[in-house]
Amino acid sequence: MSTPTVRYELDRGFDAPCEDGYKAWTDPERFVRWFGPRAYATPAERVHLDVRPGGRWEATLVSGDGFEVTLQGIFREVRVPERLVFTTGDPDGPASVVTVEFTTAGTGTHVRFHQYGVNTTQEHAEGARVGWIEFVDRLAEEVA
Repeated sequence: MSTPTVRYELDRGFDAPCEDGYKAWTDPERFVRWFGPRAYATPAERVHLDVRPGGRWEATLVSGDGFEVTLQGIFREVRVPERLVFTTGDPDGPASVVTVEFTTAGTGTHVRFHQYGVNTTQEHAEGARVGWIEFVDRLAEEVA
């Protein structure tokens, strides 16, 4: 069985300046308020964001019953306040590449999220897509 390829885009408009959306991704205090599914907390002490090309990011999500999952990767490109490119996945194995772009749209911001790469199974790939949709929904609430 071949490894499924993940490729999808999410587009969302926010009623906030680009800088707000960018800071929500790069400021740990804001990041923990939206990153992860609603059923999980993202404790500030379990987040590391070294926002520079080659810098590492890591966030541990904790469910109410104590289950933990850690997401991590490396920043490949950082352009303040308009673009972030980073990997997400196992640092010793296949990883997906995520691109987040912030562009001014009227008085607000258009955010384009794109993920491309590999996943372990098709079920995992679909779960990742659904997860990112919820993350972006929560991001919209954070910047509103």
